[in-house]
Amino acid sequence: MKYCVKCVMPDSRPGITFNEEGVCSACQCYENRKNINWETRWEEFKVLCDRYRGMNGPNGYDCMIAVSGGKDSHFQTYIMKVVMGMNPLLVTVEDNFEMTEAGKHNLKNISEAFGCDVISMKPNIKAQKAIMKYTFSKYGKPTYFIDRYIYTYPLHMALKFNTPLLVYGENVGYEYGGAGAVETYSARDQIYNGVGYGIPTEELIREGGTMKDLNFFEPPTKDEIASLDPIYMSYFLEWNSFKNYEIAKRYGFHDLTHEWRRTHHVEQMDQIDSRAYLVHSWMKYPKFGHASATDYAARMIRYGMITREEAIKMVKEHDHALDPLCVRDFCDFLGYSEKDFWDIVDKQYNRELFEKDANGRWSLKENLKGMFVKSE
Repeated sequence: MKYCVKCVMPDSRPGITFNEEGVCSACQCYENRKNINWETRWEEFKVLCDRYRGMNGPNGYDCMIAVSGGKDSHFQTYIMKVVMGMNPLLVTVEDNFEMTEAGKHNLKNISEAFGCDVISMKPNIKAQKAIMKYTFSKYGKPTYFIDRYIYTYPLHMALKFNTPLLVYGENVGYEYGGAGAVETYSARDQIYNGVGYGIPTEELIREGGTMKDLNFFEPPTKDEIASLDPIYMSYFLEWNSFKNYEIAKRYGFHDLTHEWRRTHHVEQMDQIDSRAYLVHSWMKYPKFGHASATDYAARMIRYGMITREEAIKMVKEHDHALDPLCVRDFCDFLGYSEKDFWDIVDKQYNRELFEKDANGRWSLKENLKGMFVKSE
């Protein structure tokens, strides 16, 4: 496992690439921002909004925003409603886990602060539990069921409400390194990025009932998706998680500062809606040797907020340490004992990257620990 010489991202991240100098594709894409005329991109964005503004009459919705209630959702809604003067309909998929106090506040606040309607889907909990147990045990993907809906449900709602302009935040593959890392404004192919794609639905039905239990689980047809215009907002403006956070706070967004400090995160502002859902993002650690601490430490280096040496220290301290409250909520939801949970996680550890000591604790192999190469 090798690490980017500029940030702390390893080459084990699915889809990421490195150039001959040892720089990861995410850092290369960030560096490429210097070559983009952002004023021209913003003018393109204004033209796009003009095309759809008022398309369903003076009082109708003219775009849709896929939201969670988080900082980026607040930022996207701010741009579309306050800056661009659009009339967005917000659509969200709830994960059915116990929400944090911040999560409860933020989903309500995004409607109240910006004066927007919100359509919320709470998927079939019985089917969710059955499928979650299956995908967690077999694939190490505990929230595949929810992630699938997060990608498919907004597409269905955009068709239903005749709002072709469907707004997403950043192009994750391009911004942070991943498969299909192509700079594009179109989010039509987002459904295929692997988070909520790749497990045959027929296989899942055997665990969770019938298609009657999985309404909206399948995406619309290709022709239907082709009639939509889903976009990445990050194509039109310089995306920065921390700047988005500052704007979101101005409009009433709450982080976790006064509620909970997560052991496996280096920030308290991202993915804060529920505790159990965070098992999903942490599962990258046993499978790929990095998790949320690496993700954010790498961004913070690119944004010029910390040095690489500071990031290395943060990653070593936090990346492995899944917060016990996440485990507890996850187990409570699925009826697992914590032993059941850790037995399943144990099977997911990548033996090429990790070794287990005499006390049963997993750690990166000795020959990998020292491979953080200091940048020149």
